[in-house]
Amino acid sequence: MNHKAIYALYPSAVSVDDTAGAMDKNGKKIEIDLDAVAAWVDPNAYKYKRIAEYPPMTDYLDGVVKGDQAQIDKYIADCLAVKAKYPKG
Repeated sequence: MNHKAIYALYPSAVSVDDTAGAMDKNGKKIEIDLDAVAAWVDPNAYKYKRIAEYPPMTDYLDGVVKGDQAQIDKYIADCLAVKAKYPKG
């Protein structure tokens, strides 16, 4: 069960359990649409993908310290390629 999707789709949910389901603040079970939960796409997913693929910042800093403009330019190009690969939702 996608807990993040349930919390996003059902703001009254205060707890989610794979067995018991989603509950509101009064402990009442919330009926959820499993198809809607399965179809939900995290609007921040692109951020997580970008973070995983960005080059290490030390590459940029190393280029700055050495005055190596080619290294700095490569770092920027690599970052822009990741942004293009995973555009904002």
